[in-house]
Order: sequence, then structure tokens, then C-alpha cells
Amino acid sequence: MKVLKFGGTSVGSAERMKAVADLIQDGEAKIVVLSAMSGTTNQLVQIAEKLYQNDNKEANALIDALHHTYKQVVDSLYTSEEKKKQAQELLLHHFDYLRSFTLDLFTIHEERAVLAQGELLSTALFQFFLEEQGIPSVLLPALNFMRIDENEEPDTDYISKNLKTELDKYPNAKLFITQGYICRNAFGEVDNLKRGGSDYSASLIGAAADASEIQIWTDINGMHNNDPRVVKNTFPIAELSFDEAAELAYFGAKILHPSSVLPAKQKNIPVRLLNTMQPEAQGTTISAQSGRGSIKAVAAKDGITAIKIKSGRMLLAYGFLRSVFEVFERYKTPIDMITTSEVAVSLTIDNPKFLSEITKELEEYGQVELDKDQTIICVVGDFIAERSGSGLKIFESLKDIPLRMISYGGSKNNISLLINTTDKERALVLLNEGIFERNTNNA
Repeated sequence: MKVLKFGGTSVGSAERMKAVADLIQDGEAKIVVLSAMSGTTNQLVQIAEKLYQNDNKEANALIDALHHTYKQVVDSLYTSEEKKKQAQELLLHHFDYLRSFTLDLFTIHEERAVLAQGELLSTALFQFFLEEQGIPSVLLPALNFMRIDENEEPDTDYISKNLKTELDKYPNAKLFITQGYICRNAFGEVDNLKRGGSDYSASLIGAAADASEIQIWTDINGMHNNDPRVVKNTFPIAELSFDEAAELAYFGAKILHPSSVLPAKQKNIPVRLLNTMQPEAQGTTISAQSGRGSIKAVAAKDGITAIKIKSGRMLLAYGFLRSVFEVFERYKTPIDMITTSEVAVSLTIDNPKFLSEITKELEEYGQVELDKDQTIICVVGDFIAERSGSGLKIFESLKDIPLRMISYGGSKNNISLLINTTDKERALVLLNEGIFERNTNNA
């Protein structure tokens, strides 16, 4: 069995849904994981914000506008009046549900239920279309088997057990449709895997089902060697190792959710990144094997804050670093990069929610300096110690860019550099010219 995930742009219109239906009809057993139609989650977030503000008039206006958009999709998607009527009744049910929140108290629990409506709508409408086309399929409610625990981490044992229970109800079925992103929490309430979580859903489902392959379908031909929004002449990478893909996803490659690599890696299930607009394109295959070439790709992560703790008296003391890390642990704030010198420790975070509290506690250990509006440039490849020259290419390319921090050696797959965000675009272009275009010219 394979697991295929289709993102918001892949199901963003009636035409795209029809194209997805064509792609999944090859007779192989598969679970198809769908995101909400493109733009829907953003609109649901806006609706939730208005409900929080008790601006029910504006919330109703946004709900009506989204309902109108979906009515147009229904008119284009189906040919039979019977299916159009069935789909319009479904829309009325979901949008009346959204309108009900303008009449009562609105909390975070209701917000999560609101955000779940996008995936519930896309999968139901797609299932109706398959039925109209006479394509045998089963709609599997993700809320019956997807769950996170008290720490908001996937409950993999629960997922595996309950997914199997759901699949066993249909022993002769080969095509299953389910929702990405949404789940239940430890209290049984509707919850989600956060933004981009449909990729994560697909990987968790693939691992739970012991899939032969996980496919992530988007609107780009695989993971590129650099950011195509900034750099011209980028190209898709044919092969990446799990670790290389995880580094790129974490440090800014938007095509893949950062958490989605681990479940596949643990079960050694290949992940393919493919393009619904060009299904014949090779895309990117992520597996235990790494492709050729020492430097594979460059990614950038914005919104970084650098924190330096300077303390000649404390730095060499036993337990100093542990005390520093415990501050971040108390505020559940992950650290991206860390470098040390004889008198200072520098590290970076991407979540400034508790920055003032963290700074106040760190000042107990020394002088604290903050640098905001920073960007981590991540260069990913196979940097084994015996292979020389990779670092030289990187630093030669960036000789005119001020470097705030450098991290190398923590992983054989990653060299990370901290720069001012204002220098990001120039740095990405220079790296492309110094690494990839030079390699092409020398080939």
C-alpha cells in the first residue's frame, strides 16, 4: 500500500480535484491524504480571529464569502443534479456549524474545531466526486485514528492500532480517502498537527500502515537546490537522504513539513516529492541513500533571534551550560544553533514568545546581548571529514557577507551560518553562483 498526500493547491479548484482523481486510478492499494483547498485555512484563521474579538458581523461576512466560494466549486465539480444537491447540503451543514459560533462563547477549543472544517470539506467533496465517477473508494475519518498525546506529540501506538481497525472494516477496498492536519488530542477534542501538518499526517499514516512508499504531491517539481522565489535557475534534487531532507525542511525548505521525515525514516519508507501540475516529472526521492555530490542544497530560515551570554566568571564553571539550557526548557523554546568561546555562549531561537522572560533569567548568569532580525542559512550535503573543499566554496562565496555565527560539525549533513536578514537574498544568490553554477560550469 502507498500513501499519497495532496496539498492545498493540488485540490484548490474543481479542475485540480479532477486531476487528482485521474492520478490515483492505477489499481494499486493506497490511502490518499488531502489538505484543505488552498486559502481555506487562512480564511478560517481570519474567521476565528473575528470570533475571538466578538466581531460577529465581520465573522458572518467572512463565513458567507467562503461559503460562496465553495458553492462555485460544487457547481464546477459535479455534473449530476443529485451530487450537486448532496454537496450543497454538505456545505450548508458545515457553514451553519461555523455560523453557530457567532451565537456563543468562543474559545481555543472551538477554534481548533473551526480550523478542521477545511479538511473535512475537501475530503467529503472529493469523495462525492469519486462516487459520481463510479470510482470505488472509502472515506476514512482521520478523527477516528489520528491522536496526539498530552505533550502534543503523535500517539503512534494509538494511530497504528486504530488505523488498522478502520482499514479492517473494508477488506476488499483499495482506495481510501482521509484528512491531513486534523486529529484529536488526549482529551478527545478536535485538534491539529499545526501548519503544514498534512505532510506529517501522511508520514504518520504511512508508518502506521507499513506503506511501501509515501508520496507528497505539491505544485513544484521536488525539493530544489535553492529558494526559487529568490534565486534564478534552481533545479530539483533527484535524491536526498532522510537526514539531508530533515535538515532542509527544518531550516526553511517550504515543500516539506520538518517533522514529516522522522516517521518515514524510522520505518525506512521512501518519500517522493512530486508535482501534480507535471506528474511526469522525476521529483525528489528521500530514502536511506544519499545522492551524488557533497553539497546538495541551500535553505534559509528567517525570524531568528541570536542571544549571547557573556560571563568570564561562570562560563567554565561546572553546570553552567546545563543551567542555560534549563532556562529554555522551562519556556519550551527550542534552540537552533549554538557556538561557544572562552568567555561567551551564543545561541539562536526562532520563537520569541518568551524572549523577555528568558532574557531576565539568563541575566543571572552574565551579560545578555540580543540580535533580532537574523536568518540562518543552512547548506546541506554529505560533509564527511575526509572530504575537503566544501567549506572553502561556501566561505569564498560569502566573503562579502558579515557572518554572525557559524555552526559546523554537529552533523555531517549541515553547515549553518547566521546572517542579518537584510543580507539573505544576496547570500542565497552568491551561494548559488559559487557552488552550483561553478559545479555546472566545471562539469
